[in-house]
Amino acid sequence: MAYTLYQNTVDHRFEVKLNDQIAFVNYKLHKDVISLIHTEVPKELSGKGVGSFLARNVLEFAKKQQLEVKPYCPFIKSYIDKHPEYQFISRLHQN
Repeated sequence: MAYTLYQNTVDHRFEVKLNDQIAFVNYKLHKDVISLIHTEVPKELSGKGVGSFLARNVLEFAKKQQLEVKPYCPFIKSYIDKHPEYQFISRLHQN
């Protein structure tokens, strides 16, 4: 299934909307640093790859914007640890 990533700048989160459900990653942006705070995927969307889609696309956004990533969210940190192509943009991936 194809998902679409939306950046909700009002609520400071990236979102995927599907079947009246919203999965999201909360973030804080500070100049050239993006802090990824929390990822939430409703149980109705779990097991469909939505979390991985969010992680990959938020990290691609950071990469394209040349932002340093601070992955405070354990899910995002785990995703970075499993995908070496994103480790260079993360300050906290080795902690």
